[in-house]
Amino acid sequence: MPESRMHIGDVGRAERTVQARDLAHEVGSGDLPVLATPVMAALMEQAAVNCVQDGLDPETTSVGIKLGISHLAATPEGKMVQAQAELAEIKGKKLVFTVQAWDEAELIGQGTHERVIVNRQSFLDRAQGK
Repeated sequence: MPESRMHIGDVGRAERTVQARDLAHEVGSGDLPVLATPVMAALMEQAAVNCVQDGLDPETTSVGIKLGISHLAATPEGKMVQAQAELAEIKGKKLVFTVQAWDEAELIGQGTHERVIVNRQSFLDRAQGK
């Protein structure tokens, strides 16, 4: 069972420098040239993926099923943003994380994220069967 190689308190991280393509007015989530909330959310998800990836069997992966976050502060283009996901709970195949993101000056986002462990091929087969 892959969960046995994962432990409460495990941490994953992800980072990126904010580029023009990451800005709200480019993504369509607003009209200002600041980091778009969906991009921050994706970085938080990447941190969660990074947290558990080594604990999964090769035929499995995790997929996001729920994300509840607050975007607390704006970040302009050119600044570094870092996200962290901490594994807070393991409920069978469901993984629950606390997530946070910072830019070079402050905490910019926080919340929770849930992922579920799936068999890669079965998941793809179901998706392709639609």
